[in-house]
Amino acid sequence: MALASGGLDSSTVLAISVARGYRPLPLTFRYGQNHAIEIDRVHEIAASLDLPAPLILDLPFDKIGGSALLGSGPIPAEPEEGATSRQEIPATYVPARNLVFLSVAIAVAEARGLRDIWIGVNALDYSGYPDCRPEFLSSFLETAQLGTREGTSIDKEPWWRIQAPLVNLSKAEIIQTATELGLDLSLTLSCYDPNPQGLACGVCDSCGLRKKGFEEAGVEDPTGYQIRQ
Repeated sequence: MALASGGLDSSTVLAISVARGYRPLPLTFRYGQNHAIEIDRVHEIAASLDLPAPLILDLPFDKIGGSALLGSGPIPAEPEEGATSRQEIPATYVPARNLVFLSVAIAVAEARGLRDIWIGVNALDYSGYPDCRPEFLSSFLETAQLGTREGTSIDKEPWWRIQAPLVNLSKAEIIQTATELGLDLSLTLSCYDPNPQGLACGVCDSCGLRKKGFEEAGVEDPTGYQIRQ
């Protein structure tokens, strides 16, 4: 089972899992996000890696609000000092999103007899989200062991395994890894505010991190941007 958003990070995780001999089911969510066009990209990326068709689930985050990604305010442009220098959690944070996503992923995996949960969180080159940190993953894993049938039925070793191969990589290192694995990065969409045709805005935090990552990796950026600064 792999959480997949159609973005650079989660798509690279899919490619890594395939390279390691896995064939995970991509799981993605329609949660009221402004950039729901990313779901179309998940289908294309899964097909390019010969993975099963994604499982798409609906979550009512649009009824919860509290994030610019859900329409609760404008999408902020990348700060001049860069997203990784920010000292506060940004407006694009979706309340408890990864906590909810991982909980649902555990439920789906348990129902299907799966054990590994792949996720593309990244703690080094991220936009300030607390649910992208290694300590969050460790805490969640412990909770999953304690709160599930499978987790409490194994005595010798923990049942659940959270695979987060990007957690300590920079964006440039992620891009280099994806390139080495032959992932078609033109299929990925990282933007918080793409237009209906799927062109990235070019000015949001996510676009800024992506562009900087390609530049530092020395890899040509295949992204279609509305504004390329």
